[in-house]
Amino acid sequence: MNSDFWSGKRVFLTGHTGFKGGWLSLWLQSMGAEVHGYSLSPPTETNFFGVAEVGKGMKSSAIADIRDADKLRTAMQAAQPEIVFHLAAQPLVRYSYVQPAETYAVNVMGTVHLLEAVRATPGVKVVVNVTTDKCYENREWIWGYRENEAMGGFDPYSSSKGCAELVTSAYRRSFLESAGIALASARAGNVIGGGDWAADRLIPDFLRAMDAGKTLEIRSPQSTRPWQHVLEPLSGYLSLGEKLYVEGASFAEGWNFGPADDDAQSVRWIVEQLTEMRKDIKWKFNETPQPHEANYLKLDSSKAHVQLDWHPQWRLRTALQKTLDWHEAWRNAENMKVVTMRQIADYQSTKQNA
Repeated sequence: MNSDFWSGKRVFLTGHTGFKGGWLSLWLQSMGAEVHGYSLSPPTETNFFGVAEVGKGMKSSAIADIRDADKLRTAMQAAQPEIVFHLAAQPLVRYSYVQPAETYAVNVMGTVHLLEAVRATPGVKVVVNVTTDKCYENREWIWGYRENEAMGGFDPYSSSKGCAELVTSAYRRSFLESAGIALASARAGNVIGGGDWAADRLIPDFLRAMDAGKTLEIRSPQSTRPWQHVLEPLSGYLSLGEKLYVEGASFAEGWNFGPADDDAQSVRWIVEQLTEMRKDIKWKFNETPQPHEANYLKLDSSKAHVQLDWHPQWRLRTALQKTLDWHEAWRNAENMKVVTMRQIADYQSTKQNA
């Protein structure tokens, strides 16, 4: 990454207490950016934000709700950012079946509130709205979805992210483009990495079962997802943010940041790899009827490869190993900020040597 570009940049980051937001905040801090955060409290008792001491290097950290438009606008105006990354979200498919109204309020109206705050804050030049690979209307194709495919979504979570993409497009064309603010959206795959303790996610479920000495139960062994280490899409978001700042409107559109094609693997493949790496765990198929989730999902990131010169660096087995290494370091009570920064440095070194 171009550390010189980010040094001294004022960055406003929503969702900084979450898994992806915490990793992004530390990466920005390491490059000398002035990072201001806005988010709810961390979503789990044990969490990346606390374990890796993310808050200690931030310029400001507001614990507040993205649904509170007034507080969000006040926080952004106080920060006076040049660049905004919007990661705050209700990120879970299964939870969206239980709380659909909350999911839409956070993911759709939260995006509206964010963009309204941008309009009310002088000096903002760039906005990157982070959505998901699930924003596409899933047709169970074997090939990857491209940025010009239709938005959609069967479940409330996926649908809400499709809606957030439509909101992004409307605000870009109606308001921000004419104001000289470059707004883009970023769509990534199923991210993994150290410090994710969320419920109903395969890798955290695996690690919890491993720590407790229990049998892991999986729901959909044949479901295929574009798995990638969290640093992969984050590097894409940073590359995109820099391009938007330097080049402006020509990069203000939707972007996919997915893994290599053959790293879109099934749940069964992931579990078999993990059990090979850590042989002290057993797993079984949970045959209880489950809410609908997409069976096959893959991203085509050709546009990012060509126009941003962005390419994934860590293959899936490496990503799994890095995740296990981070978790093992946490179990051994190591300094997790140091461990995290070491993994970020390892990733940057891989990119530079590619």
